[in-house]
Amino acid sequence: MSAEERFMCTACRAMLLKWQGQCPSCGEWGSVKETARPPRRAARLAAPPEPITRVETGRETRLATGFGEVDRVLGGGLVAGSAVLVGGDPGIGKSTLMTLLGHRLAAAGRTVLYVTGEESAAQVRLRAERLDALDERLLLLPETRLEGILAQIEAIRPAACIVDSIQTVHSPGLAGGPGTVAQVREAAGRLVGLAKAAGTALWLVGHVTKDGTLAGPRTLEHLVDVVLGFDGDRHHAFRLLRSAKNRFGAAGEVAVLEMGSRGLTEVANPSRLFLRDRHAEEPGSVIAPAFIGTRIFLVEIQALAVPAAQGPPRRIVSGLDPRRAQLVLAILERRGGFDLAGLDVYVNVVGGIEVEEPAADLPLALAIASALAERPVPADLVATGELGLMGEIRAVPRLDARLAETARLGFARALVPADPDGPPADAGRPPGLAVQPAADLTKALEVTGALA
Repeated sequence: MSAEERFMCTACRAMLLKWQGQCPSCGEWGSVKETARPPRRAARLAAPPEPITRVETGRETRLATGFGEVDRVLGGGLVAGSAVLVGGDPGIGKSTLMTLLGHRLAAAGRTVLYVTGEESAAQVRLRAERLDALDERLLLLPETRLEGILAQIEAIRPAACIVDSIQTVHSPGLAGGPGTVAQVREAAGRLVGLAKAAGTALWLVGHVTKDGTLAGPRTLEHLVDVVLGFDGDRHHAFRLLRSAKNRFGAAGEVAVLEMGSRGLTEVANPSRLFLRDRHAEEPGSVIAPAFIGTRIFLVEIQALAVPAAQGPPRRIVSGLDPRRAQLVLAILERRGGFDLAGLDVYVNVVGGIEVEEPAADLPLALAIASALAERPVPADLVATGELGLMGEIRAVPRLDARLAETARLGFARALVPADPDGPPADAGRPPGLAVQPAADLTKALEVTGALA
């Protein structure tokens, strides 16, 4: 801090030259406070730099959580000394997941400290009994004071520590109550620092806002190594664990779990789960082999078009990029000859899966065209391809892997982009799967029978 910077925002810690009612950095009102000037310290030289080729890298020590799907999302297991932030809607099952993870780690012979700030120890015990998740090495600590939690981690040195939730942890030495920006940032920062020093794998459970994002300061996501989102429809059994950030593996991975009377279990074949209730004989449904993280899921893309009641037509999109959906609608009008001006269009990816890749363009276009023409797409067909503005169908990455998953699940035909150098080679293609190339949208509509 310079000699002139005497004011600090308690929300984002920005330094200011003078007091202001609103922090210009984060926009918070009433958060700027005068701060004491720190004593001058003698400059200390940092360690000298060294060539990157001489930097030693140790092997990461990973702990198996007992959930193969969770280990895969984490990049191969829980890294000792790492910090994982888990967010999800209230009642979605975060505490159930944490209890089961704590029990499985404890059952493997590791000491686990479960810090419960929202429930009493008796409530956690009752949940553990229901889940058959009791173990002597799973230690419960009903505590919300940061200093008390840090002291227990320092004394026990557990292999893993679960803090449920970080918004309940507070330090009496800081201004504001539990859940405020300053309290959450300080608590998370000190917990992460001690966990790394002690080699303890830290799980932080976080609240989410109304729009589904993690509550608290954005810097909280930068403090941790892994950010996971736990979501799903509370009225359905399956839950999705997604990695939004992972310093030890690929981001974007998704694990599918199923909630039952005995807690959460892994879903061995997610594609079958998402397709089991499909009404293939109805118009507006197309199956797409989509990459979610590093895995291929066969997902159902549905579309519905109805006359607009009044005002401008509505475009409601769930599970796909709304901007790409608008692009596909424009291509359908211009290159496919469909009139969408007076229609409300609704698009949905079944199962709550988020498909972000352009390879979903073609199946989306076919689903909308099928709904408009009221002609179902053949039930044994899947489609994949990126649409260009000229109506051309462009290549997608790792087509062979998509076709292999398509054949494994029993589909007979796949509509794919045409190879500009000639027809697709049969070598390496799954037996029993007929691959039908299409160079443009018009050809794809003819193949599927969805021409208006």
